Amino acid sequence: MTVDDRFRLRESGAAGPVPQGYTVTPTPDGVRVEGPDGGRLLYARSGPAAPPDAHAVEAAVPDSGFASAPPQQVDMVIVDAARRPETIGELRRSGVIGVTTAVVAVGGDHSVRSPREFARRARLWGAFAPGDGHVMSCPPSVWPPSRPRGPHRVLVTGGARSGKSAEAEVRLLAEPRVSYVATGEPADADRDPEWARRVALHTARRPRWWETEETRDLSSLLRRAGGAVLIDCLGTWLTAAMDRHGLWDEEPAPGAEKRVEAEVRDLLEAWRTTRAYVVAVTNEVGSGVVPATRSGRLFRDHLGRLNQWAAAESEEVVLVTAGRVLELP
Repeated sequence: MTVDDRFRLRESGAAGPVPQGYTVTPTPDGVRVEGPDGGRLLYARSGPAAPPDAHAVEAAVPDSGFASAPPQQVDMVIVDAARRPETIGELRRSGVIGVTTAVVAVGGDHSVRSPREFARRARLWGAFAPGDGHVMSCPPSVWPPSRPRGPHRVLVTGGARSGKSAEAEVRLLAEPRVSYVATGEPADADRDPEWARRVALHTARRPRWWETEETRDLSSLLRRAGGAVLIDCLGTWLTAAMDRHGLWDEEPAPGAEKRVEAEVRDLLEAWRTTRAYVVAVTNEVGSGVVPATRSGRLFRDHLGRLNQWAAAESEEVVLVTAGRVLELP
């Protein structure tokens, strides 16, 4: 990139002499440039950062943006978001990106299928996605759209291996604090090695600062949650709820279905009233063959209704199929 038509900047530093009035400083977060007018720009590193602090700086900064900015905060950050979008989340954690920082996402390549898809993701991360040759001022004259903030609910539905979990994760890569809520069985390599391998693969692709919580008590979690929350998924939560009340049995106990319905209603109330930014994954059911068993048909019916009710209380609903994302009005 070129700075003020005066010199070129690379991830390794300035290419050639630095003009008078400018300072170019390598930092653990990338190359920091300060201009004669006091503007501060960071060309972010493309590799992983050192382990982040336990507490995000952004958590102490009010949304109004009137608090004093920490000294590491800059006016603009350039991030190779095609290669490593989670860098945005890391820099928000460390306080380099603050409320008034403009984030510029560059690097759209073959790892993202189209400029339109890259721009869609950038909007979710609260970033610009300028085209080649675009000229921007620092600080910018136009700000990128705000990324979603709580209370905000997103339901991501799709079939098996549709890419729905990956889409949910992409949406939260730029967040400084994320709680990943796993509703499935805990991994046990001795009892179920295939499931353990799948859990390990999911864990490996998530940013390391995401906190994982294994629970089926989604209602309590949603009522106390702050920041960003990813739930994966509502289908496994319902599976466990039906198991707790014996609804998978050939002859369920009297009142079993009503007890499951009560848990669903409690979850929906917590979903409706949560203050967090929540992205929940669910399974799209009913598009295939009719289940052969009574319990299978009950699961299909209960999950179909749960999906409808959760969607009705969501700001966004998307359907993922073959890795493509369709926003549902």
